[in-house]
Amino acid sequence: MSGEAEAAPFRHVALIGLGLIASSMAHAIRATWPEVRITGYARSAETRETAREVGFCNAVTESAPEAVAGADLIVLAVPVGAMGGVAAEIAPHLAPGAVLTDVGSVKQAVIEAVAPHVPEGVAFVPGHPLAGTEHSGPRSGFATLFQNRWWLLTPPEGTDPEAVARLTALVRGMGANVETMEPAHHDLVLAVTSHTPHLIAYTMVGVADHLRRVTDEEVIKYSAAGFRDFTRIAASDPTMWRDVFLTNREATLDILGRFTEELFVLQRAIRMGDGQQLHDYFTRTRAIRRGIIEAGQDTAAPDFGRGAPDQRR
Repeated sequence: MSGEAEAAPFRHVALIGLGLIASSMAHAIRATWPEVRITGYARSAETRETAREVGFCNAVTESAPEAVAGADLIVLAVPVGAMGGVAAEIAPHLAPGAVLTDVGSVKQAVIEAVAPHVPEGVAFVPGHPLAGTEHSGPRSGFATLFQNRWWLLTPPEGTDPEAVARLTALVRGMGANVETMEPAHHDLVLAVTSHTPHLIAYTMVGVADHLRRVTDEEVIKYSAAGFRDFTRIAASDPTMWRDVFLTNREATLDILGRFTEELFVLQRAIRMGDGQQLHDYFTRTRAIRRGIIEAGQDTAAPDFGRGAPDQRR
């Protein structure tokens, strides 16, 4: 994925949860280290059967403890609200020397829920890949999902540096960039860059649904690029996002409050016909978009570089 691969940092990866992120991890690991054994488990029998059919795991088990047996890396890829319960279930079955990580969009709440269950001799290195699509489930994964995306690690104080180094090597081997961050700062940053924008997208699509002066047919038929992008974001997994907002409540409410203040400023400018203020405001915000493109986190293409799912792969 990222050039000449070194030896695999893990020999057996267990994926608990088999949706977009986990399946993409499996595809990416196989592309770089085909010798790594990958086992997986999902709560839904239908999901397990689909994962077997797709074939990105060496084995899909009937329980989480079976999946983690003998694994030296365990990845919790379930909604953040479920991580504590899953950690408690698998804890007695984790091998000494194993590394436990997660892919949740919230870090403080996950650490509080998972850390008490981690047995001595197992290193817990929380993580969050800043990558995804609006699709979910075991069929949605693809090997290049993490290419040139950021994967944030938030190891608690005292975490074994060797465990962090091994996980870093795996993440870089999947094509991602790695940075470590304090959990509280992570949650604030993500409230700005992901959580509140998702909430706004859900709200705007909800407004269109409730605005009876505009019919459903018109909303669908005449959707302009801005609304289409809102619907793409609002199509994300509802269980995951419910848990994100409940577990990152303070940071999200803080940023939402700031958003409301900014919205009042724009409302006043529009009401007062203050074109100069609107132009100046939009000029400043336009620079953020240019910065994202220059950082390689999106493209300037008319479709924002997204295209059809098969084109992204």
